[in-house]
Amino acid sequence: MRYAPPGLCVNDFALLRDDDGAYAVLHLQGPWTTEFDHLRMETSYGRATSTDLVDWRPEGTVFGNGLPGRFDQQAVWTMHPFRHGTGMAMFYTGVSGLTPDGWPVQSVGLAYSDRTDGTGWRRHGTAPVAEADPRWYRTGERMGWRDPFVVRDDESDGWVMVICAADASLPVEVSGCVAWATSPDLEHWTVHPPLISPGDVNELECPVLERLDDGTWLLLGSIGATRGFEAWTAPRLRGPWTRRGQLGPTGSYAPRVIPAPDGTRVVLHTTPRRVGLTDTGAHCRGMLAQPKSLVVHDDSAPRLEWWPGLDAWLGEEQEGSVLHAVGDMDVRSGRPVDITLRTEAPGSALPALTLTCDGKNLRVTGAHAAPLAETILPEPPTTLRILTIGEYVEIYADGVFALTTLSYSGHPAPWTATTDGQTHTIPVRPIRLPSPHRDDASSVWPGPTPA
Repeated sequence: MRYAPPGLCVNDFALLRDDDGAYAVLHLQGPWTTEFDHLRMETSYGRATSTDLVDWRPEGTVFGNGLPGRFDQQAVWTMHPFRHGTGMAMFYTGVSGLTPDGWPVQSVGLAYSDRTDGTGWRRHGTAPVAEADPRWYRTGERMGWRDPFVVRDDESDGWVMVICAADASLPVEVSGCVAWATSPDLEHWTVHPPLISPGDVNELECPVLERLDDGTWLLLGSIGATRGFEAWTAPRLRGPWTRRGQLGPTGSYAPRVIPAPDGTRVVLHTTPRRVGLTDTGAHCRGMLAQPKSLVVHDDSAPRLEWWPGLDAWLGEEQEGSVLHAVGDMDVRSGRPVDITLRTEAPGSALPALTLTCDGKNLRVTGAHAAPLAETILPEPPTTLRILTIGEYVEIYADGVFALTTLSYSGHPAPWTATTDGQTHTIPVRPIRLPSPHRDDASSVWPGPTPA
């Protein structure tokens, strides 16, 4: 359902689908720490496999740092593997060390494999294949040159790479941009001025390109300040690019697009954990969340919706106390409603996890009404779908992914909705976890021990 390797955290990742329909995820993996260590947190890629994008099986480590003295000697960050010939090519971020002020020195490298399952990588030479051009991008302090993503050029027989970078013409706090480069052969690259430079983004990370059925392009980019991701569309790779706004809410990050087993497009993303597994802990590297359907209609903005592939993991409706569950609520009356998902103690009436819907306002609070997350919807919703898996909470408004948060407080209780002083119980469908006893994100917080 969600995934992290036992004892470790997941950060940015890439998805592969083999000819037999099997999936593999390659992901940055690192230990739990209270502070991010640029040189020690992410020095290898883990790999896991799945047949359905829900039940992930850890398969160990498949890639790591380069040898001393090379551009990737200290860390390897976000990667993009893809089919090439009878095997695969993979572009990845290498970190050689830190600047005098402690900023990571980043460049892009290349590796090949004769296999198609995400294993068997060999580096292409000892030097990077693409580096930041100081004419347009920051180098050295506060630089960005990471998270490469490569597709076939739509105007030549070559290739296009997009990269997370920092626009040298802008103040550093708003310099986040998408750089791009072109190549005839994957090994020799020409860097160009920024493809997208919004002018109001501190970091535009993990850019992803997807060609849509009508031949137009979709670009997803993670926004460092909001910890969510946005969408852009364009008729051609070279633009013009139109900003489509937020696609993934705060708490969803580093998206990737992949065909689901039924052929439809889905987006997977990461979600954080909290240090100490408490509501007051700082956010830290986290886990892979379950898929969402990517919906693009004509000229409307893309959106993420509930993926029907999850329905097979849901049980029959009941009104009991369930920690991992999905429930639906009709809110078309428009009156404010408080939905209690957990209580402070078994049998207690004191809420410990509550969703409040008041017109266009959605708000999640924890124990003692402590604020956890909130958003303002474009329109008042008519229905809400709520998913909880352990500490992880997702809210869908009229089927669209709208809000996510973490809550480590409270005890399972029957879900209740209170409107105008009247309370009724909400039926829920229990979620069957793929590996409920494994020490990963599917069970890292199984819930408090009943008092």
